[in-house]
Amino acid sequence: MNFKKTIFLWAVAMLVTGSAFAQVKKKPATSAAHKTISTAARKPSGPAVVTALPVDPEVITGKLPNGLTYYIRKNRFPQGRANLFLINKVGSVAETDAQQGLANFIQHMAYKGTRDFPKDELNAYVKKLGGRYGPDTSSFTNYDATIYQLSLPTDTAKLFADGFNLLANWAAYITFNPAEINSEKAKAAKEAALGGKTPQERLQEQTLSVLLNNSMYAMRSPTGKANTISAFNEATVKSFYTDWYRPDLQAIIAVGDFDPKQVQDLIKFNFSSLRNPVPEKPLPQFSVPTAPGTTVKIATDKAFPYLAAQIVVRHPQEIVKTAADFMQNMRVTLFNQMLSNRITELTQAQNPAILFGQAGYSSFVGKQDAFTSLVVANPGGLESAVKAMVAELLRARKFGFTQTELERAKQNSLAQITNSYNAKDNTLSGNFPGEYERNFLTGQAIPGIDYEYNYYINNIGKINLAEMTALATKLIGDQNRVILIEANDSEKDKLPDEQTVLKWVAEADKDLTAYVDDSANPLMTAIPSPGKATDVKTDSTLLVTNITLANGVKVILKPTKFRNNQILFSGYSFGGTSLANDHDFTSATLAAPIISSSGIGNYTQVQLNKMMRGKSLSVSPYIGETTQGITGYAAPEDFETAMQLLYLYFTNPRKDAGVWKNYIDQVKSGLAHKQNDPGSVYQDTLSAILSNYNQRGMPATAAKLDAASLDKAYSFFKDRFADAGSFTFTFTGAFLTPAITSYLETYLGSLPSTNSKQTYKDLGIHPPEGQITKTIYKGVSDKATVQLIYSGSYEYNEANNVQMDALEDILTTRLSDSLKKESGIYSAGIRASYVKIPAGRYRITVSFVCDANNVDRPIAYMLEEISKIKQNGPIPKDVKLFVNRDARNMQQQLKQNEYWQATLSAAVQNQQDPDRILNHMQDLEQVTPQSVKEAANKYLNNNLIKLMLLPEKK
Repeated sequence: MNFKKTIFLWAVAMLVTGSAFAQVKKKPATSAAHKTISTAARKPSGPAVVTALPVDPEVITGKLPNGLTYYIRKNRFPQGRANLFLINKVGSVAETDAQQGLANFIQHMAYKGTRDFPKDELNAYVKKLGGRYGPDTSSFTNYDATIYQLSLPTDTAKLFADGFNLLANWAAYITFNPAEINSEKAKAAKEAALGGKTPQERLQEQTLSVLLNNSMYAMRSPTGKANTISAFNEATVKSFYTDWYRPDLQAIIAVGDFDPKQVQDLIKFNFSSLRNPVPEKPLPQFSVPTAPGTTVKIATDKAFPYLAAQIVVRHPQEIVKTAADFMQNMRVTLFNQMLSNRITELTQAQNPAILFGQAGYSSFVGKQDAFTSLVVANPGGLESAVKAMVAELLRARKFGFTQTELERAKQNSLAQITNSYNAKDNTLSGNFPGEYERNFLTGQAIPGIDYEYNYYINNIGKINLAEMTALATKLIGDQNRVILIEANDSEKDKLPDEQTVLKWVAEADKDLTAYVDDSANPLMTAIPSPGKATDVKTDSTLLVTNITLANGVKVILKPTKFRNNQILFSGYSFGGTSLANDHDFTSATLAAPIISSSGIGNYTQVQLNKMMRGKSLSVSPYIGETTQGITGYAAPEDFETAMQLLYLYFTNPRKDAGVWKNYIDQVKSGLAHKQNDPGSVYQDTLSAILSNYNQRGMPATAAKLDAASLDKAYSFFKDRFADAGSFTFTFTGAFLTPAITSYLETYLGSLPSTNSKQTYKDLGIHPPEGQITKTIYKGVSDKATVQLIYSGSYEYNEANNVQMDALEDILTTRLSDSLKKESGIYSAGIRASYVKIPAGRYRITVSFVCDANNVDRPIAYMLEEISKIKQNGPIPKDVKLFVNRDARNMQQQLKQNEYWQATLSAAVQNQQDPDRILNHMQDLEQVTPQSVKEAANKYLNNNLIKLMLLPEKK
């Protein structure tokens, strides 16, 4: 379990100020995941016993004689794949003044060649793995660690074994070619010099010293400094590498579908020869010193789009190692849930003082935890927003929580841990390494899901309100506290000074009363009379059952055994906003989000949320351009509740004038923010161009919002869901067809049907033909954002779709290889999409970031590479790589509920034979260099939009 990851980590708390202190590369998110544990550990000791938590026996841990630590776990899901990690317990905080940026620089140099993997061979190897690899995608450096990761197939012995050799090469044998050092340091120095060019980075530069109390963490951004990077030479780089890349500071994590003994042998073979330097330098240790009282920092930026405040109360880091720690972590989990729910209610109140709010206790930076609250205010509403947030925090501290709140939080926590426990045999391998990484870096326990589940069951009932009040008193403190006020430069004259902010905080305690919990009754008081299935057909090829109910509702059932705690479902019918007239279009687009936020029947959304806590389900209505429908999921035990919600969205959606007003006010407030946000302006311009400036593709305005009405939105929603007989539903997951049919007859078969036979309208909204160039000047960044967009008519069928997929993949590979030779382009991506409804259309988008002062060169370079593939086609090796990757991905997807759910739903919407799913390998055989060349010439045509975001002209 990722202990303390119970509400948000600092990266989420930095919603306003940006990424977690300029962490160079973010690690893909991981979630808690576990497997079985021995029977002896199933009766954990009580919280008063100070004993270390056991280690999950499903994990083989060990240490080589040289000090290297390893973690090995066999996990069968997904089959034929494994995740490998190299963890180095050193990051930017270990750098000297002259080395700033060196930890991140070495991470980049790792992809420039090693002893056994010269640069070209390294590139060729990672291509075979079926993913995207490089310093920007599969490794990262932060303050305290540098981490490399591989996801690779285990069914090819050499490919699998070479993965361990590559990690060993990164651990000890990076070659540091002088020419590559000079080339890379030029790029790195330039990027460091460009640092602070986004609003978030600039605000971070203003606030970091206060937030981290002038500690070493405040002075060691992983990106480094341009002047120190420019001074790097071979000796400097090798010295840091030798000092800190050493086995006693390294760990290997391997999780996947493999033989653990074989993996242990591979680790020993590849890593036992690594040696520690003599003498070994002690790894420097730093922390963030405490500061009495409260420090206030006001920061503004020209392009920052929000008016926001953050309150950060720093606490010493607490690491879960014992049963007592685990018990306290359970209390924190409950505390965060209850407080978060209260803050959410603030945003849903009539005329809310805050646009967005979040609060909770979690891991922080520099051997600290922190209680962090974040509030985004309406324009001109900073004082009321700060007071509202602080008052809610003080309410919890002064009065504690209610028994009903605590019981709901307990039920929700039990539901979550039970869901993890039930899913332990279907957990993705990628969910485990984060736990083992934290164990290596901090000593955090890894007891496994069986221990955690049984501990929850046996101990959560012991937690009482007095303990929760004590926790609130401890965490929501007024010492070692920082308050950050962040806004656009235009707000500077209106912002408070430090004393005024402290006065607001002091006044927030005035006239506080205890929280009143508004509980609700059962969701449905009467079960509807069921309909009957009139036609049942079985597809023996796909093991799919098709049912038609008496009211016309059609159902597709795909029972699986992939995950025993998951049922996915969706339903659709044709129509959507295409049936709304232009005048009512805004009301129509707001219909689904408004209804989704308004509750059901007589229950407000706040009441509904309380009723659903402790349940594993989600039900969401939507209205798109050509369809309307419902999507959701449920654990088997909560499936009937999910069906009741679905039924009520059809038959008893709630109209809430307060929700409407709040939503409109928030959108209007957002419009003011968007004017200052270069990314929003760019995206609005893109939407307008792609719709050929049709009013339905233009950004929202205050006038459009004023013209919309709740009555029209509610009426449109009701109309779109009036005829259930036009809907087709798909269900995939852990159910038996006979057992689920009775629920379907009850909650789908009883839905109203009008036999309207409505369908969508083709409004002819698509990008203009010909060549268009548009430049937006907004912001002050020295980097330009560029998109090259090809589009046109498209014949939607599997033969064309696979060729389009191949073109996307091969073009991505081609440009990725080329960009390693072309400076001035920092990232690039290719995305191909195609649709059949309302008309066959495709779009291929080439996106990249480059130097703003020389945007013409990278555009010309990109177009030249595209021209080459049109003239010469791809090399056979790239075609083979695509075919192998796609085939391997298909093998994995066929064992995933999400794939079957999406594919079966798409097949029926697009009037395709779903059995074609099994013909995909035959379609791949049609991909050749010639076919890809033909696709490139067909689709990379003269319908080209060039859209650029450049800094404002000075």
